[in-house]
Amino acid sequence: MKHNLLVILVAVLCIGTLSASARKKDKRHIVRIETSEGNIRVALSKDTPLHSKNFLKLAREGFYEGTLFHRCIKDFMIQGGDPDSRNAEPGKLLGDGGTGYTIPAEFCLPYWYHWRGALAAAREPDDVNPEMESSGCQFYIVYGKKQAAADIRKVRAMLEEKGIELTPQMVDDYIMRGGTPHLDGQYTVFGEVIEGMDVVKRIQGVETDKNDRPLKDIVVLRMIVEQ
Repeated sequence: MKHNLLVILVAVLCIGTLSASARKKDKRHIVRIETSEGNIRVALSKDTPLHSKNFLKLAREGFYEGTLFHRCIKDFMIQGGDPDSRNAEPGKLLGDGGTGYTIPAEFCLPYWYHWRGALAAAREPDDVNPEMESSGCQFYIVYGKKQAAADIRKVRAMLEEKGIELTPQMVDDYIMRGGTPHLDGQYTVFGEVIEGMDVVKRIQGVETDKNDRPLKDIVVLRMIVEQ
């Protein structure tokens, strides 16, 4: 019960806040993810304090150094943060590593959603994780194709069955900017890329094996908290 109340409270706190774009001038924590393919700078959301604080803690501790972007799907997303990926032998199936804890969901719709460049937390599937709690360390960055009107109609109908509504602003972003709207309300978005989408684009397009692991390792060299 306490857990459910926490999730509800976090959701309520998001109501009435400014849109993500309107908050860009606010002071936010910035993390530089240095990879073997180039640097990606992300800004963390103030509306998801549990996720943002955890990501900052792990980045400062050097938790991510040497880990891989172990799952990359073209026109969808790039995923990393698995500690088991560090020095993993070629072809090894990755994605099950963690910190030993999870983070309560912090959905903040319609302000933070899966537009291209969104930073979000990976998690276990619904059948073993009905509360949709996030992994303590694994994350992904959305690439996502630009959505056609027909695609949006299908996703909108699917989300409405779950009580999730796409606002006009969200629809415009998904059509003009791109993203993965079918993930909204199911995975916590806790930040966004502010520099380095060219690097994300390059990584999401690399050649992968049958498990979506890049054939050539893409390594997180280190993460630097800039502010």
